[in-house]
Amino acid sequence: MAPLVFLLLFGQILLYTAIDTINSTTPFSGSQKIVSQGSKFTLGFYSPPHGNTTTFRYYIAIWYSTVPLVTTVWTATTDVVVSDPTTASLEIARDGNLVLRDIATNRQLWSTNLSIASNSTMAIIRDSGSLELTDASNSSMVYWQSIEHPTNTLLPGSKLGLNKTTGLSQKLVPWKNSVDPSPGLFSLELDPNGSTQYFIRWNESVNYWTSGPWDWEGNRFSLMPEMTGDYIYDFQFVNDATQSYFYYSIKNDSLLVSRFIIDVTGQIKQQVWADNLQQWFLIWAVPHTLCDVYMLCGAYGSCTDNALPYCNCVKGFSQKVQTDWDLQDYSGGCKRNTPLQCQTNSTSAQAPSDKFHIMEDVRLPDNAQGAVATGSHECQVACLNSCSCTAYTYNYTGCFVWHGDLINLQEQYSGIGGGTLLLRLAASELPDKQRKKTKIIGSVIGGVGAFFIILAIVLFFLSRMCRRDRTFRISKAAGVALTDFRYSDLLDDIQSIDSLLLDLSTLRVATNDFGDGTMLGKGGFGMVHKGVLPDGKQIAVKRLSHSSRQGIGELKSELVLVAKLRHRNLVSLIGVCLEEQEKILVYEFMPNRSLDTILFDFEKRKDLDWGRRFKIISGVARGLQYLHEDSQ
Repeated sequence: MAPLVFLLLFGQILLYTAIDTINSTTPFSGSQKIVSQGSKFTLGFYSPPHGNTTTFRYYIAIWYSTVPLVTTVWTATTDVVVSDPTTASLEIARDGNLVLRDIATNRQLWSTNLSIASNSTMAIIRDSGSLELTDASNSSMVYWQSIEHPTNTLLPGSKLGLNKTTGLSQKLVPWKNSVDPSPGLFSLELDPNGSTQYFIRWNESVNYWTSGPWDWEGNRFSLMPEMTGDYIYDFQFVNDATQSYFYYSIKNDSLLVSRFIIDVTGQIKQQVWADNLQQWFLIWAVPHTLCDVYMLCGAYGSCTDNALPYCNCVKGFSQKVQTDWDLQDYSGGCKRNTPLQCQTNSTSAQAPSDKFHIMEDVRLPDNAQGAVATGSHECQVACLNSCSCTAYTYNYTGCFVWHGDLINLQEQYSGIGGGTLLLRLAASELPDKQRKKTKIIGSVIGGVGAFFIILAIVLFFLSRMCRRDRTFRISKAAGVALTDFRYSDLLDDIQSIDSLLLDLSTLRVATNDFGDGTMLGKGGFGMVHKGVLPDGKQIAVKRLSHSSRQGIGELKSELVLVAKLRHRNLVSLIGVCLEEQEKILVYEFMPNRSLDTILFDFEKRKDLDWGRRFKIISGVARGLQYLHEDSQ
């Protein structure tokens, strides 16, 4: 009995130890996990977070072990939900397949679904992020691997392409929304017609983005300048008689955690994990603007690139399913708030006819149809004569109408295909002209009254200013100079923080009497000179022009603010000089000059690999965080 108890306890210990395999005797369920040998990836039951709570919808998934924010890279059961992982088991079946089974009902929920000659198999998770089904006695004999069945993420080393023999195509498909990993409407796949370009497609029917063909000389896709030569990745494309596929790897075994995903918004994104920011950092995204994603906002949804939220319903419409919109799934679009007159089957003569809402500077919807009309009024009548007509436009090319749902609308648009759209709405959705006229009259009367009140206030303050100006002229006649008054203000502010005054004679020696040979730059405020203090410290001397009046206020603001800042990513203020009517600020000297002198220099920018660029970006972010949150 004692040996049996020992074996049972030992078996339980193994189940809760961070192992990387599942075999015929060690299935797992509940909160158990397997972890890759290098502790880079974890396989287990995953429940997508919904705010601060879990959804109680579990899926078999793989996620990064090293990223604090749980981020999945593969999901096995996107269309099968496990409500209670303690009643489910991921195990090796008798036929050698890896299966997910409901223990309570003995029902199979998912399987690798292979015909395997040997039933002695095991599942192992690799440091590459791939789950592999292999021979139990020879792990190099791989029967199935998850990276050949990607979901929304392409990991380094994974292939995305087309099997020319079977015709099977690998695709990246996003989650339906932020908490539901079931397949969304978008997909990234290789051109099924045999070219070397990739398409992002909507509903497997409309291509709205292409990578362009593979450029064999440049080793990148022709329409993707993001894939530059000094990138942190190596890109490869293979095209032979049996297959075509793309894959990538990270150069020099970089410690960066990187992922290539198709997002729920229909964009392809390359991201790296930023430990200091504790979030994913975007390297690039395509299409470059969200509004170029086909049907992103659904029917009667309008996209805006420069505002949040980027999807909104047009006037007279509201979200069809609000909960979907809250989860970034806008595909359901919008519904009409009030039916059109022709949709109500009303025969009453009192029923007002439909009206049109003017939408200027919009990208016109897809699927316009031409109509015969010699003017805007005739075009409007042509639309009103058909109950299915939802909008029209009239321009120099003629009359165009839309029947059915309006899609791919974009506001604040000035590109090709833009114009003015007249949207058909029920009369109650638009203000009555007579009522509007009454409001205008009331507004005019109110505005006139407000004008006289403001005028009285302005005259009062002008009177006070005239008195103050008269007093000031008297003091000036007594010998008090304007510049002295302003300098006393500056000196008071300096003494209110720390003593930062430097001698003018010291600065003259340091800058060779502000000679042209030491000048670093010149602007409307004055000039900046390079100098060296007696202790050998290099400085940048900002000398305000004597003719600059506005510069005094700028100097005062800059001194009071910058003197209090202390951060390794911000330039430090060393001192100030206000002798002999001079107005000078002294900063530490930056020998590398401005970052743009390197970024836009063809030779110098080669020294900025992505590791250095990432450090620069992180430094800028820390400096901005200090200015916005930590500085006083």
